[in-house]
Amino acid sequence: MCYNKLMFKYYGKYAPYLFLLPAGLLLVVFFFIPFFQTVILSFQDYTNSIYEPVFAGLQNYIDLFKNPIFYKVLVNTFIYLIVAVPILAIVPLFLAILLNQKIRGITLYKILIYLPVIVSIVVAAIAFKWLYAEQGILNYLVTSLGFSSIGWLTDPKWSLYSVIIVTIWKGIGYYMMIYLAALMSVPKELYEACDIDGASFLTKHLTVTIPHIMPTIALVVTISSISAMKVFAEIYVMTKGGPLNSSKTIVYYIYERAFENLDLGYASAMAVVLLGIVMIFSLINILCFERKKYRL
Repeated sequence: MCYNKLMFKYYGKYAPYLFLLPAGLLLVVFFFIPFFQTVILSFQDYTNSIYEPVFAGLQNYIDLFKNPIFYKVLVNTFIYLIVAVPILAIVPLFLAILLNQKIRGITLYKILIYLPVIVSIVVAAIAFKWLYAEQGILNYLVTSLGFSSIGWLTDPKWSLYSVIIVTIWKGIGYYMMIYLAALMSVPKELYEACDIDGASFLTKHLTVTIPHIMPTIALVVTISSISAMKVFAEIYVMTKGGPLNSSKTIVYYIYERAFENLDLGYASAMAVVLLGIVMIFSLINILCFERKKYRL
């Protein structure tokens, strides 16, 4: 017994690190090693041969910031971010508040709203591509109202927003469930106090619900922002980045340069820049939503 206690006392201080070891190994293998390899690749020139790259220094980064297409896809990415994230942060919250009430058939409503989440993004993109077709259902409705048909995926003015709609449709149910889980932690007594004071439905949720689930709102904003900047499948299936690069985002451009043009160095430089942008948005999230948590 004394021996066991002595061994536990000696090795017990290493127990937390042993529990962290599997997760640490996964991070090293699937994050840190690929990250450093990408940084190394970004300084290589693969234009002549993908088997014998030449050290290019900062040339890939210089070419990147001189390329007008890069700025075009960067603007498209930020448009994607600005349009999709507020909707994915507000609409699911509104739906979660409604579904948190005592209403009949609430389980059916949850299933119907969450159903797009379990549908494969490829299947969803193909289905919307049919809806957006020149002779599709949407153009049939538009023309039946007396308007001319719209090139949802062929007109540069509409293509990016048409893809954004797919992302929003796919994500609303997912973020709604996150909000529903957070609403379960809000004390019911606070809502009862608001009812006694005669507070309206809007006032009750502005003064009670929003402050209590603010960390969850911050989480949803962060996840949806990163997802919006990494969008790929919808664009690959629906538009291939066209027409005229109007729906091309930075991740799709990285894929195009790396796997279609085999310019691995240039694509890696873009990936490093994208990582920097994601880190900036994460810092903004901490400063805006979680400043008090990290205050010394």
